Amino acid sequence: MLVQINAERAGATSPLTAFATSLVSFAESGATIVIDGARNGVASVAALPSLEKENVRLREQNRALAAENARLHELAAQYSAQVSVRPVVDLYPSGIEARVIGFPPEDDSRTVTIDRGANAGVKKDDGVLASGGVVGRVESVSPLSSEVVLITDYTSRIPAVTRRGRYWGIARGNLSSVRVEYIPQDAAIKVGDAIVTGQGRSFRSGEPIGTIVSIERGDAALYQTAVLKPAVDLGSLDRVVVVPQ
Repeated sequence: MLVQINAERAGATSPLTAFATSLVSFAESGATIVIDGARNGVASVAALPSLEKENVRLREQNRALAAENARLHELAAQYSAQVSVRPVVDLYPSGIEARVIGFPPEDDSRTVTIDRGANAGVKKDDGVLASGGVVGRVESVSPLSSEVVLITDYTSRIPAVTRRGRYWGIARGNLSSVRVEYIPQDAAIKVGDAIVTGQGRSFRSGEPIGTIVSIERGDAALYQTAVLKPAVDLGSLDRVVVVPQ
């Protein structure tokens, strides 16, 4: 009481009053936190069904967007492949545009299947080109599809000529590469030279076959052999053009 009376006389707040007020404020704050937490917990529990529905909706939307993105990427790739062979189609107005639909599982042959056959006008021994150059020739034809022997197949034979110097040879498949044989021993060929088709049954002259990556010369041989890197990436064929004989 004396502390209170002295505080009143001095016009100041009593330490006891300040302590009591602090206790009450602390208790009120604690009660408010507990009540707000309980309210928030009840609100969260009540909102769980709607949140789950929203999550399901967002997941479905994400799946739909991913599928649409994949579809658009595929359409863009198809369009790019179609555009890449337009120069060949323009050069050969009677050419038949086709898509590669199959590769053989075995390693002893190099053939692909295209989605154009006799019904589209494809014939045996027609040449096949891609945007970069020679792909191969038609080996067999059915009404709706055809088998194409690639230039890397062992059975492939194409008249070939060096673009520089005009030296003739025969381009023969070697599975992973193409070998141009029977080039005269005194022909001044070198690594990096371009090899193109000579006039033949399946191709007219000047279509790119590949570039020389190495040269094999025998000491007493009459001929030399040029090993080529094909002008076309035969492992990723998509669109090709069949050119009539």
